[in-house]
Amino acid sequence: MKKNIVIVGAGLVGSLLSIYLSKRGYKVRVYERRADMRREKMNAGRSINLALSDRGLLALEKVGLAEEIKTIAIPMHGRQIHNIDGSSAFQPYGKQGQYINSVSRATLNMKLMDLAEANGATIHFNQPLRSIDWKNEKMVFDNPGNEDHESYDAQLIFGADGAFSAARLHHMLQHDKFDYQQHYIDCGYKELTIPPAADGNFAMEINALHIWPRKDYMLIALPNLDKTFTCTLFFPFEGETSFSKLDTKEKVKVFFEKTFPDVIPLMPGYLSEFFENPVSSLVTVKCYPWIREDKFALIGDAAHAIVPFFGQGMNAGFEDCRILDDLIGKHEDDWKKILGEYQSDRKPDADAIADMAVNNFTEMREKTADPRFLLQKKIEARLHEKYPDKWIPAYSQVTFSPQIRYSDALKRGQKQEAIMAEIMNIPGIGEKWDSDEIEALILQKLN
Repeated sequence: MKKNIVIVGAGLVGSLLSIYLSKRGYKVRVYERRADMRREKMNAGRSINLALSDRGLLALEKVGLAEEIKTIAIPMHGRQIHNIDGSSAFQPYGKQGQYINSVSRATLNMKLMDLAEANGATIHFNQPLRSIDWKNEKMVFDNPGNEDHESYDAQLIFGADGAFSAARLHHMLQHDKFDYQQHYIDCGYKELTIPPAADGNFAMEINALHIWPRKDYMLIALPNLDKTFTCTLFFPFEGETSFSKLDTKEKVKVFFEKTFPDVIPLMPGYLSEFFENPVSSLVTVKCYPWIREDKFALIGDAAHAIVPFFGQGMNAGFEDCRILDDLIGKHEDDWKKILGEYQSDRKPDADAIADMAVNNFTEMREKTADPRFLLQKKIEARLHEKYPDKWIPAYSQVTFSPQIRYSDALKRGQKQEAIMAEIMNIPGIGEKWDSDEIEALILQKLN
């Protein structure tokens, strides 16, 4: 007999998970603390545009959704780097034909909710989780306007309610050996907008992720279907140059004129948006255990929230769903085995991508405009072209190679980075980077 399943959280991962489980014949109820975003306007300025890549697409493909989701996405074939002197350069993400997809979090979430309901899941909105009675397998949800809180028998619970998960809290507080670690980076983010150009078209190259790297901070922009770009300023909270110091319109104006002069003509409303939109923080969450016998599991950000600098938060959560579904197929309805293997498989990979995401922030804001870094990437791209099985750049391993586990990508990436550190210190590397001598040396070190 199949268990009744409750999913806490109707975000991206909770909605996709409900589709997977409904297709397996489970009765699924989803409880969401917020209102239905399909019927009520969302708060602006709190949602970073998402980069959907091969891991996420593979998970969508498995339930027949990839092609439908691609209709609301825009391909980005590389980074368009905007230097402070006004020059710009395009850096491809991978080989010819490889790209990531810009997608609006809200648009994607609404689409997945529609598909969840179409597949038989029921979603209950405005019902935050109040408590979990583990012994009697009952959950209580707040029901605004109704003093009789809704109680529901829950044979199997999934906590898919994000980085600040209420489900995780109730699991943690009633667990005698729960490890929990959270880390905030010293930068926050604020959203801004580049509207369409005067002729109604995109104001910049559409098929690129635009980056203005400025060492200690950066501005990025991703295209939207309505011809706008969603821009995100990643910027220190405190310090000489920080959100705390930019407290008047005049200061913001002077800062942008000095630091992002080419953006100002594209972003006529930046001054008002800067003060209207909130500053949000960026957290990494690592915890253990994710599961409780055959009764409970954390999934997505609730299990492993990461910063957005590798574009893998959503992709990792979607991959959780795909791996879990593989294990349901492998172990049928033996949820003790399913959840145990899910945790042992995914925990090392979640920790690995969390560390890589933090490290990639340094690369994006500091190195993408550095000639030495760009030369290293040229050497790596040449190797990958000639020896695709021997040398795969770390970005390609994570973004375009879903068959490679995150934990393996981290190890391989560290080995390759150590080799490249030696190669880049060779005298005259700028003149002989593409020589047979350098190639042979790298292959020797690799082997």
